[in-house]
Amino acid sequence: MDDHPLVREWLTNLINQQSDLKVCGEAGSASEGLKLIATTKPNLAIVDISMEGGSGIELIKNIKAVYPDLAVIVLSMYDESHHAERALRAGAKGYVMKREATKKIIEAIRRILEGKFYLSDAIAQAVTTQFVKGKTLATSSRVEQLSDRELEVFDLLGQGLGTRQIAESLRVGMKTVQSYCARIKDKLNLSSATELMREAIRHYESQNPK
Repeated sequence: MDDHPLVREWLTNLINQQSDLKVCGEAGSASEGLKLIATTKPNLAIVDISMEGGSGIELIKNIKAVYPDLAVIVLSMYDESHHAERALRAGAKGYVMKREATKKIIEAIRRILEGKFYLSDAIAQAVTTQFVKGKTLATSSRVEQLSDRELEVFDLLGQGLGTRQIAESLRVGMKTVQSYCARIKDKLNLSSATELMREAIRHYESQNPK
């Protein structure tokens, strides 16, 4: 489930090229995804964190609530470890970056279908480090006070996107994005839109060092 048609087409072709795997359906939004799962009854669902009509994290929670035995893997553009931890807490069994080599994506799918977990080496190292320190990522910074959707907006702000661009990316109205921004400012104790943008960029750059 991904709201970008080209990504869905690429992934569908990749999976269908495997003799032991077959795509039974694809969806561009969370609501479409839930309907499709009900009719096709797949063994595994691949979910993008950024979904039209709702957060991919919320979609995972909804899937696991109705279909607790359905395996879920996240295919995401985000490499920050806190996204991976939230996905795992929601019920996902794997977290794969879109930029991973195709063989890694297929490896992840097969491993999860075997009942195992899959994380990239970098993500696994970050999550393990937090565990060894005796604290979860959910308590390690003020940013973790944000809801899954608020964090998604915060990340897009950090990438330099404006309100209109974020609204178009998330397929929501500008007022909705403005409401998210207002809540983020309150939670992070920021007094202006300029401070919010500065903090978002600082956080994004710290999570994605060049």
